[in-house]
Amino acid sequence: MQGEQSLYRGKTLPGQPEYKLRRKKMVEELRSQGIKDERVLFAINKIPRHLFVEEAMQGIAYQLAALPLADGQSISHPLTVARMTELLELKRTERVLEIGTGSGYQTAVLAELCEKVFSVECIRSLLVQARRCLESLDYYNVLIKFGDGNEGWAEMGPYDAIIVTAGAKEYPKLLGNQLKEGGKLIIPVGDQEQEIFVQRKIGGSMQTIQRFPCKFVELVAGQKALVY
Repeated sequence: MQGEQSLYRGKTLPGQPEYKLRRKKMVEELRSQGIKDERVLFAINKIPRHLFVEEAMQGIAYQLAALPLADGQSISHPLTVARMTELLELKRTERVLEIGTGSGYQTAVLAELCEKVFSVECIRSLLVQARRCLESLDYYNVLIKFGDGNEGWAEMGPYDAIIVTAGAKEYPKLLGNQLKEGGKLIIPVGDQEQEIFVQRKIGGSMQTIQRFPCKFVELVAGQKALVY
């Protein structure tokens, strides 16, 4: 996709040929796994995933695997990130709410593909690290809040799309209220067995249009809100 870099937001890091080759290989593996949106693949090929993981994990950052983070959290499997992002069908003009900033990697992918990302994280240490990493890569179309993801971020809504990157035992009803008519919500729901629900708001109500199995860390509730 020569000449398309100017359409994207974060900066491209110079050098790092070894990581570039690993990213390219990962993208080809994602394509072979059925990811078809070339804009999503281009963004993933650009973003340095190794900067979003612990230093000890950087050597395996481009394997198709979820990797552990601090506080029992994880950075999602690249295929999950790609598939959930692809399902949002972003056209660059959207305001997107992300529940679960985590490492900030999914946030960066969204920031490449939409107008603005509003992200909510309940673990302060992860939020601080994610914010630092995103700023170092010039993702200034991201605003992060420390708080309870089940409550969303109503004052910044309504949103064109909402993506939840942690498993909810029960469906957070407040999120649907913060979505625009016609907007999409993608959320993992369940306890021992989880499914990703892809829903669209039609006539003021949420309708499931697709679902498939998954495994995410738990969506934690009850944190005080603080914007960073």
